[in-house]
Amino acid sequence: MNRVSGFVALVVGALVAPSVFAADEAVKVRPWSFDPPRERELPAVSDPAWGQGRIDAFLLAGMDRAGLKPAPPADARTLLRRLWFDLVGLPPSPEAVEAFVAAAERDRPAAVRAAVDELLASPHYGERWGRHWLDLARYADIPEEWLGTKSATWLYRDWVVRAFNEDMPYDVFVKRQLAADLMEGARPEDNAALGFLGLGPTYWKELQLPPEIIKVTVAEEWEERVDAVGRTFLGLTLACARCHDHKSDPVTARDYYAIAGVFASIQAVDKPTVDERIWAPVAKAKAEVAKIEAQQAELKKKKPAPEDLKAQLDALTAQIDTIKRATPHYDVPMAGGVQDAALYVVPKGGGQHGTTLAYQPGKTRDLEMQMRGDPNVTGETVPRGFLSALPAANGQPRRFVKGSGRLELAEAIVEEGAPLSARVIVNRVWRHHFGRGLVETPSEFGVLGEAPTHPELLDDLTARFIAQGWSIKWLHREILNAAAWQQSSIAPESEAKDPANAHYARMLRRRLDVEAWRDGMLAVTGQLDRTIGGASTNLADGTNRRRTVYGVVHRREMDQMLRLHDFPEPLDHSPKRQETTTPLQLLFTLNGPFVRQQAEALGTRLSAGTGGDGKVDLAYATLFQRGPSDRERALARAYLGEQPGAEAWAEYTQALLGSNEFLYVD
Repeated sequence: MNRVSGFVALVVGALVAPSVFAADEAVKVRPWSFDPPRERELPAVSDPAWGQGRIDAFLLAGMDRAGLKPAPPADARTLLRRLWFDLVGLPPSPEAVEAFVAAAERDRPAAVRAAVDELLASPHYGERWGRHWLDLARYADIPEEWLGTKSATWLYRDWVVRAFNEDMPYDVFVKRQLAADLMEGARPEDNAALGFLGLGPTYWKELQLPPEIIKVTVAEEWEERVDAVGRTFLGLTLACARCHDHKSDPVTARDYYAIAGVFASIQAVDKPTVDERIWAPVAKAKAEVAKIEAQQAELKKKKPAPEDLKAQLDALTAQIDTIKRATPHYDVPMAGGVQDAALYVVPKGGGQHGTTLAYQPGKTRDLEMQMRGDPNVTGETVPRGFLSALPAANGQPRRFVKGSGRLELAEAIVEEGAPLSARVIVNRVWRHHFGRGLVETPSEFGVLGEAPTHPELLDDLTARFIAQGWSIKWLHREILNAAAWQQSSIAPESEAKDPANAHYARMLRRRLDVEAWRDGMLAVTGQLDRTIGGASTNLADGTNRRRTVYGVVHRREMDQMLRLHDFPEPLDHSPKRQETTTPLQLLFTLNGPFVRQQAEALGTRLSAGTGGDGKVDLAYATLFQRGPSDRERALARAYLGEQPGAEAWAEYTQALLGSNEFLYVD
């Protein structure tokens, strides 16, 4: 439920008797995704020699039933380009292509395994796959201006990148994002993981308004947190149960308020990312500085202003500067996180109009059920806990009794909720590699979601993923070394019989997302800054050569290049990106300063060399990982003339950069 639906719920709630909570009394179907996954017996197939692993057996059995044949293997050059963009979001160099082609001629499976291992060991792997996760986490570098945080928001992004590079077990990855500060063995820098909650969208609260109105806004924020956690980790739309029992899934309104109580018991705060011995003197110094800054604010408000106002302010500023200089690590960046603190929305005291958000640090609260989602019409108080349809070993839903319950919630997601949480992440990784998911509703694994096309395969792969310690890198290897992933995208019979490729009898041709497209242009022109991590930079700056994952993402004012090219809105959890084709995208390619700059850089690089055909060959090898055809060479000669200068080369390379072959991966 979003803010609009929340408002509608309140209106409806005013018209309908508030005591009604349950949905229709019809017995709900238990979704397939709630059952524990298990390894399955391999099916009989028509061509056992085709496959390279368990994945292929399940897929080939499906092709056999549909009367389809697998596509032939992709050629080595196509395969390496696909592999690089899948794992690191960059094109391979001509030298890397030639080395792979030679290795593949000797032993193709071994060459693929070696290339996969090399790319998974690259620090650029985490940048590529970290960005996929940030879509789900509704990450933004610049949050709402009223939030008042001084945190370095990019610390969360860097933590995610590092977690993928380190192959942090996915179950640990989940728990740290909800409760890193409560886990044994977590490092101080893991506090940055709490950005999943601490940097989430917030709604403006005009505290001059009465509590009855502010309670609605606060309840919508709690709903946003429940929705983000439910869809991201469990593939369930838990927020649908705010007003009544879920219409189709075994999620009750009590379940919703049991989980929402966790988020009613936390407060967004800036968290240190250094050891307590280092942080303690910094915290003391910051408290002293805050007091002095408060004195400065009071002085500025004084009426009439003191005659020596400037001198007093300067003296206080000098004190602040002295404290900062005397405190090592004073400027260590803070991470946006959370702490346990119960939130109550109460009238402003002293007979004043308005509202106070009364946080009680260290305290927690259980929420009352809200009739039809209206926080001003409440019923029974629900203890914090997990979903009743996913009980613990004792047959009862887990109750959260340790602080806010964040850690217990995280543990429940990957323990009782493992049938969902493991299947969901396996399907997300699969979808990024194949272009379509085994379940094509990646954040909806309930009854309303699409059924899996290959349920036995999803079960088998998920069970083995858990057995392999929830290793994402293991999952990549299992998928990428399969014959199915290495098929060609050119298969006319399969395209005719199965246009959606539901049987995976070929690979889908896929368009690069805006990050890979922009980064790819910087890479082929030799201008890409490959520095890992750090503060975000403005993508509109013509001198910005960093990877797009390090570009500033503003929650409410999207960069125009990102907006034009289907970058997701950071206000919402985004399970898959929408693809559009618009005239503005074409105009950007033709007239945009960024594309022109890259074309000029590549043109200058090519014009400085010798031999016209050799330069064209180099351009094709760099951009497309292949040599030009005779016709393409002839067209280049006809356009460039005998002695082309840098300008002619720039115009020629701009056409190549804007081509479908550069934009798409076969």
